[in-house]
Amino acid sequence: MKKNIDCDTIKALLNFCFPLILIATLLTSLSINAETKNNSDVINISRPEYLNKLQGFWLGQNIANWTGLITEMDKVGTPKTLPFYTDKDWGKPDQKAIWGEFVPHSNTIDFYFEYSGTPWGADDDTDIEYMYAHLHDQLKTSKLNARQIRDGWLHHIYSEEDAPLFQKFPNSKPMTENFLWVSNEQARKLMEKGMAPPETSEPENNRYHMMIDAQLTTEIFGLLAPGRPDVAIDIAYLPVRTTAKSDAEWISQFYISMHSLASVVDKSQNIATQTRWLANQSSRYLPPNSTPGKMYAFIKEHYLNNPNKDDWESTRDAIYHRYQLESTDGYVYKEPFDAGINFAASLVSLFYGQGNIARTIQIGSLVGWDSDNPTATWGGLLGFMIGPQEIAKAFNQTNLSDTYWIHRTRRNFPDKTEATLGEDSFSSMAKREIRTVDRMVIERMNGWISANDQYWVIPVH
Repeated sequence: MKKNIDCDTIKALLNFCFPLILIATLLTSLSINAETKNNSDVINISRPEYLNKLQGFWLGQNIANWTGLITEMDKVGTPKTLPFYTDKDWGKPDQKAIWGEFVPHSNTIDFYFEYSGTPWGADDDTDIEYMYAHLHDQLKTSKLNARQIRDGWLHHIYSEEDAPLFQKFPNSKPMTENFLWVSNEQARKLMEKGMAPPETSEPENNRYHMMIDAQLTTEIFGLLAPGRPDVAIDIAYLPVRTTAKSDAEWISQFYISMHSLASVVDKSQNIATQTRWLANQSSRYLPPNSTPGKMYAFIKEHYLNNPNKDDWESTRDAIYHRYQLESTDGYVYKEPFDAGINFAASLVSLFYGQGNIARTIQIGSLVGWDSDNPTATWGGLLGFMIGPQEIAKAFNQTNLSDTYWIHRTRRNFPDKTEATLGEDSFSSMAKREIRTVDRMVIERMNGWISANDQYWVIPVH
């Protein structure tokens, strides 16, 4: 009898407990799945590593900028400047630009470096980005408004009337120089009349709105919004629309997106695969039926179908014939600093450079047209991806300068390196930008900084 009672008791207990065990198991499973889902829905980015990468951005951009300046406007696809440069011209004497002068800093087509004790000079490929980064930090904002942009331009950028005398070339006559060209120049004139972006890029106000200007002044917004190109495009809207609309605007968004996504590439892949992934992901900002969208598709296909990945010249020549001579895909060539022709040229150095920073800068400098601008874009992006230490190794250099001379071209910035030449350093610039990213992560991305201050935790869009 006792045995039967024990069996009944056990059965009753099992009947009662089994549902509870099942529920507990399901809850545990749901908890594990939720934790996994939450972890997969955020990006963790190291703040110290990002600080180092930002220094690489500025160093890589300056090397590329000053190397590309050597050949800027030497070859622009006109009978007077043909033939184009090829790899055989690397290391040979520089030729005159279309305005009939040589550059003052080098007489040889080769990489250019500044060393410790001599600052990198500001140029239009870096100085307006510097200004935007400064304004974000000074104003403690994660998004600049139209008034802040206009006030910043008028305060920090000379007009044609108040610019100081500048001797552009040795033995040349000193002249006033505010270091603005085409759309940037027109935008500042419109600001003096009271306009602000996006009015300053409307075609009826700015006939240069399809020029290259926005490309070289806004890439940094991608780095201020790591892993979130949607946020980067949003905060860059007015800076881009200061000078660009339509094709030039979409091209700028392409570059901004690539810089934003550079912090979340699959590092298990080689860098050539990483850069192609960045380009493919960012090409979604190029409307498929737009001129830059069709350019991207054509140049990518030409590269992929070329069995010789050292023969970048054949793709450059195809671009020249298809776009400058034949006006294909809705593009009508106007100036060698058009956004369109230089976007096409930039893709040649991107694809054929295959993520190698030295090779990418070399091709970009030889490809033609406004050669310093696309080159600076890729030098900054790849410099960010590999950091300053790997940049030094890539060029076999050990004593590269870390200081920056913003007052070469712009005005009214504090001197943060009073004991040395130049007003700032890449390390100081990177620290300020880290503060802006902190603000961006919290205010724009609904993210947070980890308890030990080592990581940004950013929700995936």
